[in-house]
Order: sequence, then structure tokens, then C-alpha cells
Amino acid sequence: MENSKTTSQKSTSGSDKSNFSKKASMKSSQLMELFEHGLKDIYWAENATLKAIPKMVEKSTSDDLKDALTAHLEETKGHISRLDKVFGLIKIKAQGEKCVAMEGLIKETHDITETCEEGSMRDAGIIAAVQKMEHYEIATYGTLRQFAETMDMTEVEALLATTLQEEKEADLKLSDVAMDAINVDAAEEAA
Repeated sequence: MENSKTTSQKSTSGSDKSNFSKKASMKSSQLMELFEHGLKDIYWAENATLKAIPKMVEKSTSDDLKDALTAHLEETKGHISRLDKVFGLIKIKAQGEKCVAMEGLIKETHDITETCEEGSMRDAGIIAAVQKMEHYEIATYGTLRQFAETMDMTEVEALLATTLQEEKEADLKLSDVAMDAINVDAAEEAA
């Protein structure tokens, strides 16, 4: 009798391990799905940003802002190239899924450039709107980098970490441009 009880405990214990393994595998699969969705989302966002930045440069009056946006345009090309590498490493087609958040942020930037008069006030509005875009990208790349690290995708994690750092630096550069003159000039224009 005792042997059958022990055998029953062993089979339950083995079954628990099997169920745990299945659950862990399913969670890992779901994490990968989230990761892939996030990649497609940011791929769309980066490509949309690539199209939007030249319009922002055109509407800017500050040379410093134009320079910062032009530099970020070049970095954005690098971000897309890195994302292409990430897609290749995980063996899925590089394609975007519409990012409603970025679409809205780009529309907000467009609205600012169309409604604000030319000058520092418009430049301040462009910086504020672009920084919102940067913060979205920072949040997305931070999450994707963490997912990659969790799933032991070292090379992918390194690529995403590089882009994350560049996004943070672009945000700081925009803050510097705003604080150095544009916000002060905009306040004087408003007075």
C-alpha cells in the first residue's frame, strides 16, 4: 500500500514538473510575442519619424534646433538599420505594425507647426512634441531591451541598448537646445 502511495506521489511530482515546464514555455512564448509586437511597433514608429523630421526641420527657425533634428534624422536611420539586424537575428521579417501612439505624437507636432507663428514659440512647441516622441521611444526600447535580456538574447539586447542610449542622448540634446535660448526667447515673445 505504501509503495503505491509513493508511486502516486512520484507521478504527481513528475506531472507538476511537466506542467511547470509547459507553463514556463508558454510564458516564454508569450513574452516573445510581446517582444515581436513591440519590435514591429517601434519599427513603424521609427520609419514614421524618419518621414516627419524633415518637415520639423523645415518649420524650425533655430539653427541649433535644426542641427539637433538633422542629427537625430541620421541617428534614426541607424535605429532602423539596427532593428533590421534584430529582426534578422530572431528570424522574422522586418515589418512595422501601425503605432497609433507615434502617429498621434507626429500629428501633434504637425498641429503645432501649423498653428504656432514662426519663431521661438513654434520652436519650443516642436521641441516639446519631439521630446514626447523621444520619451515614447525610450520607454519602448527600454522594455524591448529588458525582454531581450530576460530571454537571453545577448546580441539583440546589445543592439537595443545602443539605440536606447542614443534616444536618451537625443532627448538631453533637445533639452539643452530648449534651455539655452529657445524657451527664454519664447517666453519673451509671449510677453
